[in-house]
This record gives sequence, structure tokens and C-alpha cells, in this order.
Amino acid sequence: MTDLNRVQTIAIAAAKAAAEVLQSFSKRRAELVIDHKGRNDLVSQADRLAEQACLTVLKRDTPEYGIVAEETGGKPSSGATWYIDPLDGTTNYLHGIPQYAVSIGLIGHAGSPDQDGLPLDVDTPLVAVVYDPCRDEMFTAIRGAGARMNGVRIHCSSTTEFSQALLGTGLPFRDYSFTEEYMPALKDAIHLTRGIRRNGAAALDLAWVACGRFDGYWEMGLAPWDVAAGTLLVREAGGIVEDLRGKHSWPIDGNIVSGNTAVEPKLFDMVRPYLNPLDSR
Repeated sequence: MTDLNRVQTIAIAAAKAAAEVLQSFSKRRAELVIDHKGRNDLVSQADRLAEQACLTVLKRDTPEYGIVAEETGGKPSSGATWYIDPLDGTTNYLHGIPQYAVSIGLIGHAGSPDQDGLPLDVDTPLVAVVYDPCRDEMFTAIRGAGARMNGVRIHCSSTTEFSQALLGTGLPFRDYSFTEEYMPALKDAIHLTRGIRRNGAAALDLAWVACGRFDGYWEMGLAPWDVAAGTLLVREAGGIVEDLRGKHSWPIDGNIVSGNTAVEPKLFDMVRPYLNPLDSR
């Protein structure tokens, strides 16, 4: 039987270690050496050192788990795997915009035991930590035990009407292959809802769905470490998170739709007609 409370405590320590590095550089951004991994895909030594700080804790205290991290890569294990983004919202960070976070999620793999010792049917998020160091907001979740912010239970919003929903999303910025699918849905959302926000940090967008600030959120072209933790936060806060293309048990391909139980189905129905049927289930 896995002690997920212990595992979560370790993940919190890892997130704080990474955040300490980020905040130490945040006041001297001009000194950062910035590399380009691709168009609009930036990385600095703040990302790399934050990831090292995070990995030091996780490798020391949970050596049995695989690790897949944004900057150093890695591979899944047979039992469970950490998915780590040491700085979700890099562009915000480099421009001095205080909207970024450390995201750490543990995915249990099909056939491995859950917290009760029962085999998982599918790959399943087990532990989530998303830390916003600018607001000192620590979002946490354990499968079956609810979601919390700074130790207090959180829940998705109670909004039922799509016309009253405030949605989060993300615009294509690195991978433009899905632009023709995404833009018509964005146009519909502008006309059908209360408003759209594009804040530039997927992990925080999901955390904000979990605590009721957003009623729903969708995005395409993300990475698994962007959404691993946030998926569990929303689910444990009483919401729904699905793979937008219907292929996986959690949005490992980075195509995600989420929201409270009333808004998410309507959001999914709005986006679905524009998806390429060859890419969907």
C-alpha cells in the first residue's frame, strides 16, 4: 500500500525548493541567460536550476518512481511516474508577469496498486502539487481525498449556465498545427460565455478551475507536465477533466477540456465540432 500523504509531503518540499530558486532570480531577470528551444519556446538557468532543486528532493525521497521533467526529460517507470514542470509560465516569468507556478504530478500506471492496494485499471493521477510562489498559494490533491489550497478544501464553481461561465484558455504560441481547430471554438466562446482569460500558465488555470475562479478551461498543444497535477486538482475538487481528443484516461497529449460538472459538458460540446475527426476517437 502506498502512503500518498507521505508522497504528497515530499512533492510539496520539492515544489518549495524549486520556487525558492525561481524567486531568487525573479528580481534580477536581466541577468538570466535565455536559450531558445524553438520558436516561442524559452528556457533560462532559472528553469534548469529550479528543476534540479526539485529533482534532488524527488530522487532522494522517492527513488522508486520514474520521472519525466520538462528540461531534463526522463522516462516513465512501470509503477508510477512524476511529471514535473519547474516553471509553468516561463514567458510570464521572463517578462516579470507574476503568473507562473511549479507543477508536480504523480501518475500511477495501469496495473500498479493504488493507495488501497488495488490495481489501477488505467493510468491515473494520484498526487498533485501546484505552487504559486507569487501569491503563496499551494494547491494540493490526493486521489480520493479532495483538493486543497493552503490546507483548506476547495471546490469547483457552482455556475450552471454557460452564458455566465468565465473560461480560461491558451492561444497557439508554439505549435500552430491545430490553429484551424482552435480558433472557431474561441470565437464561439467569446460570444457564448461571460468572458475568456488567457493567463499563460496552464497549471494555474487548472488550479483556478479547482478553486472556482474559472468555471472551465480548455487548451490544445500542451505537454503532459503542464496538466498532470492540474488534472487531479480539478477532479478532486468535484470537476471533470478529459482528454479533448478522447484517446487517454488523462490528457497526456496536452489536449484538455475541464470545468465543473455543468460547464464542462457544454464546453466540450462547443469545441468538439471543430476537431479533426481523424485525430479524435
